[in-house]
Amino acid sequence: MCATRCSGSLAVRYGTMRDNVINLQAVLPNGDIVKTGSRARKSAAGYDLARLIIGSEGTLGVITEVTLRLQKLPSHSVVAMCNFKTIKDAADVAIATMLSGIQVSRVELLDEVQIRAINMANGKNLPEVPTLMFEFIGTEAYALEQTLLVQKIAAEHHGSDFVFVEEPDAKTELWKIRKEALWAGFAMEPDHEAMITDVCVPLSRLAECISASKKLLDASPLTCLVIAHAGDGNFHTIILFDPSKEDQRKEAERLNHFMVHTALSMEGTCTGEHGVGTGKMKYLEKELGIESLRTMKRIKAALDPNNIMNPGKLIPPHVCI
Repeated sequence: MCATRCSGSLAVRYGTMRDNVINLQAVLPNGDIVKTGSRARKSAAGYDLARLIIGSEGTLGVITEVTLRLQKLPSHSVVAMCNFKTIKDAADVAIATMLSGIQVSRVELLDEVQIRAINMANGKNLPEVPTLMFEFIGTEAYALEQTLLVQKIAAEHHGSDFVFVEEPDAKTELWKIRKEALWAGFAMEPDHEAMITDVCVPLSRLAECISASKKLLDASPLTCLVIAHAGDGNFHTIILFDPSKEDQRKEAERLNHFMVHTALSMEGTCTGEHGVGTGKMKYLEKELGIESLRTMKRIKAALDPNNIMNPGKLIPPHVCI
């Protein structure tokens, strides 16, 4: 989690790993053990080494200890779900909800293909249309008030079948729909592999980006499922392909390439939380610029002159210093 600076469905309220690590301990390539800070909630003492190592994907050292920020468990929560005719309508509701100032803890979007997969895998009978899921937390009165406000926003954007639950078992059952999304996808193509990719754009561009991507995905011969952390502009695509067929692998790569360049054209990023590794190195120069990559290469060379820490990852090989 720290090495890839990733996050999850609760990031819309609590932030990513970057926001929840107070300090960490790491072993550097030369064997030195560094501690990046104290337990104080804030600090202005020197370089922010914790933020440098978070997201470095093992290229600067091995993280051995992490001090995390704790969050109080909410006293009450409400889980809601709503259906939409188009994925743009669903994304527009997510945007409108966030811009209204409503304090949601999760906003998850599942497209109609993903819902179909869940029906196939779990024997459910959910309407196979784009679906938004929300979680509201706080006091009982506050959570319910926020729920009803979002219900009104959804109705203004052609939302239907808005339901919400407060009982623990009912909430668990609803969230299972989202948590089992990846595995449900394999029910559609049991012998296929999944190319799982993600991009992230400014929230105001989410509806535009996801609509453009969805148009291409639906036209592809491959089975493609879309899941989004819609509250922070981050969406994932699961592209199922037969690994024995090179044309299908190339088609999956084409789809991924299109989504990345669409996100970058909207001032977004090639990866919201999946990391860079080797698969997305080729997009970093377009996103960050060669000067930023050279700076990263200098830091890497200074801390790891022998290139023994996860060599070949994160920084494109053509970058020179």
